Amino acid sequence: MTSIAIGQPVPDFTAPSTAGQFSLAAQRGRQLVLYFYPKANTPGCTQESQDFRDLAAEFDAADAVIVGVSRDGLKAQSNFRAKHALPFELLADTDERVCRLFDVIKEKNMYGRKVLGIERSTFLIDGDGVLRREWRKVKVAGHAAEVLAAVRGE
Repeated sequence: MTSIAIGQPVPDFTAPSTAGQFSLAAQRGRQLVLYFYPKANTPGCTQESQDFRDLAAEFDAADAVIVGVSRDGLKAQSNFRAKHALPFELLADTDERVCRLFDVIKEKNMYGRKVLGIERSTFLIDGDGVLRREWRKVKVAGHAAEVLAAVRGE
Protein backbone atom coordinates (compact mmCIF):
# COMPACT_ATOMS: atom_id res chain seq x y z
CA MET A 1 0.00 0.00 0.00
CA THR A 2 1.34 3.43 -0.91
CA SER A 3 1.51 6.21 1.62
CA ILE A 4 -0.24 9.54 1.31
CA ALA A 5 1.07 13.02 0.45
CA ILE A 6 -0.26 16.55 0.91
CA GLY A 7 -2.09 17.77 -2.19
CA GLN A 8 -2.78 14.22 -3.39
CA PRO A 9 -5.97 12.15 -3.20
CA VAL A 10 -6.02 9.68 -0.32
CA PRO A 11 -6.70 6.13 -1.55
CA ASP A 12 -10.09 4.86 -0.45
CA PHE A 13 -10.05 2.54 2.54
CA THR A 14 -12.53 0.82 4.79
CA ALA A 15 -12.23 -0.22 8.42
CA PRO A 16 -14.45 -1.54 11.20
CA SER A 17 -15.79 1.29 13.33
CA THR A 18 -17.92 1.91 16.36
CA ALA A 19 -20.66 3.00 13.93
CA GLY A 20 -20.42 -0.03 11.63
CA GLN A 21 -18.11 -0.09 8.61
CA PHE A 22 -16.20 3.12 7.83
CA SER A 23 -15.42 4.06 4.23
CA LEU A 24 -13.38 7.07 3.19
CA ALA A 25 -15.41 7.35 -0.02
CA ALA A 26 -18.60 7.77 2.03
CA GLN A 27 -17.15 10.93 3.60
CA ARG A 28 -16.93 12.84 0.31
CA GLY A 29 -18.44 16.30 0.40
CA ARG A 30 -17.27 17.06 3.94
CA GLN A 31 -13.84 17.66 5.41
CA LEU A 32 -12.51 14.73 7.41
CA VAL A 33 -10.32 15.06 10.49
CA LEU A 34 -8.63 11.70 11.00
CA TYR A 35 -6.68 11.51 14.25
CA PHE A 36 -4.49 8.57 15.22
CA TYR A 37 -3.79 7.83 18.87
CA PRO A 38 -1.70 5.07 20.48
CA LYS A 39 -4.16 3.43 22.90
CA ALA A 40 -7.68 3.98 24.18
CA ASN A 41 -8.09 4.95 27.84
CA THR A 42 -4.53 6.15 28.33
CA PRO A 43 -4.05 9.70 29.66
CA GLY A 44 -2.88 11.50 26.50
CA CYS A 45 -5.29 9.67 24.20
CA THR A 46 -8.20 10.30 26.54
CA GLN A 47 -7.41 14.02 26.77
CA GLU A 48 -7.01 14.35 23.01
CA SER A 49 -10.32 12.58 22.39
CA GLN A 50 -12.09 14.72 24.99
CA ASP A 51 -10.66 17.87 23.38
CA PHE A 52 -12.05 16.83 19.99
CA ARG A 53 -15.35 15.90 21.72
CA ASP A 54 -15.58 19.31 23.36
CA LEU A 55 -15.17 21.03 19.98
CA ALA A 56 -17.31 18.56 17.99
CA ALA A 57 -20.20 20.97 17.48
CA GLU A 58 -17.81 23.58 16.08
CA PHE A 59 -16.24 21.03 13.72
CA ASP A 60 -19.74 20.04 12.59
CA ALA A 61 -20.66 23.70 12.02
CA ALA A 62 -17.53 23.98 9.83
CA ASP A 63 -18.76 20.95 7.84
CA ALA A 64 -16.08 18.60 9.15
CA VAL A 65 -16.31 15.03 10.40
CA ILE A 66 -13.99 13.79 13.18
CA VAL A 67 -12.83 10.16 13.24
CA GLY A 68 -10.36 8.62 15.70
CA VAL A 69 -8.13 5.64 14.88
CA SER A 70 -6.08 3.25 16.99
CA ARG A 71 -5.02 -0.40 16.89
CA ASP A 72 -7.45 -1.23 19.70
CA GLY A 73 -10.15 -3.78 18.96
CA LEU A 74 -13.75 -2.82 18.31
CA LYS A 75 -14.89 -3.67 21.85
CA ALA A 76 -12.18 -1.48 23.42
CA GLN A 77 -13.00 1.34 20.99
CA SER A 78 -16.73 1.06 21.73
CA ASN A 79 -16.11 1.13 25.48
CA PHE A 80 -13.76 4.13 25.12
CA ARG A 81 -16.32 5.99 23.01
CA ALA A 82 -19.14 5.31 25.49
CA LYS A 83 -17.08 6.05 28.61
CA HIS A 84 -16.08 9.50 27.33
CA ALA A 85 -19.31 10.31 25.42
CA LEU A 86 -17.45 10.76 22.14
CA PRO A 87 -19.95 11.92 19.48
CA PHE A 88 -17.83 10.62 16.59
CA GLU A 89 -16.84 7.18 15.41
CA LEU A 90 -13.61 5.39 16.24
CA LEU A 91 -11.90 2.96 13.88
CA ALA A 92 -10.51 -0.37 15.10
CA ASP A 93 -7.40 -0.74 12.93
CA THR A 94 -6.24 -4.04 14.41
CA ASP A 95 -4.51 -5.11 11.18
CA GLU A 96 -2.76 -1.69 10.91
CA ARG A 97 -3.83 -1.17 7.28
CA VAL A 98 -5.00 2.41 7.87
CA CYS A 99 -2.04 3.16 10.16
CA ARG A 100 0.39 1.98 7.48
CA LEU A 101 -1.38 3.94 4.73
CA PHE A 102 -0.81 7.11 6.76
CA ASP A 103 2.67 5.97 7.90
CA VAL A 104 2.00 6.45 11.61
CA ILE A 105 3.56 3.18 12.88
CA LYS A 106 6.93 4.22 14.25
CA GLU A 107 9.61 2.75 16.46
CA LYS A 108 9.24 4.08 20.00
CA ASN A 109 11.21 3.64 23.18
CA MET A 110 9.04 2.26 25.98
CA TYR A 111 10.73 1.66 29.32
CA GLY A 112 14.07 1.17 27.59
CA ARG A 113 12.71 -1.26 24.97
CA LYS A 114 12.17 -0.53 21.28
CA VAL A 115 8.55 -1.15 20.27
CA LEU A 116 6.42 -0.31 17.24
CA GLY A 117 3.49 1.92 18.02
CA ILE A 118 1.30 4.70 16.69
CA GLU A 119 2.88 8.13 16.52
CA ARG A 120 0.12 10.56 17.52
CA SER A 121 -0.85 12.21 14.23
CA THR A 122 -3.79 14.02 12.63
CA PHE A 123 -4.75 14.44 8.97
CA LEU A 124 -7.17 16.85 7.31
CA ILE A 125 -8.77 15.51 4.13
CA ASP A 126 -10.96 17.82 2.06
CA GLY A 127 -14.39 17.02 0.64
CA ASP A 128 -12.83 15.71 -2.57
CA GLY A 129 -10.66 13.21 -0.70
CA VAL A 130 -7.41 15.19 -1.04
CA LEU A 131 -5.00 15.42 1.89
CA ARG A 132 -4.70 19.10 2.85
CA ARG A 133 -2.82 19.12 6.16
CA GLU A 134 -0.99 16.76 8.46
CA TRP A 135 0.24 17.05 12.01
CA ARG A 136 2.83 14.51 13.18
CA LYS A 137 4.35 13.98 16.62
CA VAL A 138 1.31 15.79 18.03
CA LYS A 139 1.41 17.34 21.47
CA VAL A 140 -2.10 17.11 22.91
CA ALA A 141 -2.41 20.55 24.54
CA GLY A 142 -4.15 22.93 22.13
CA HIS A 143 -4.07 20.47 19.23
CA ALA A 144 -7.83 20.09 18.65
CA ALA A 145 -8.23 23.88 18.57
CA GLU A 146 -5.36 24.16 16.07
CA VAL A 147 -7.02 21.56 13.81
CA LEU A 148 -10.35 23.42 14.08
CA ALA A 149 -8.64 26.63 12.97
CA ALA A 150 -7.25 24.79 9.92
CA VAL A 151 -10.69 23.36 9.13
CA ARG A 152 -12.08 26.89 9.21
CA GLY A 153 -9.25 28.13 6.98
CA GLU A 154 -7.87 30.45 9.67
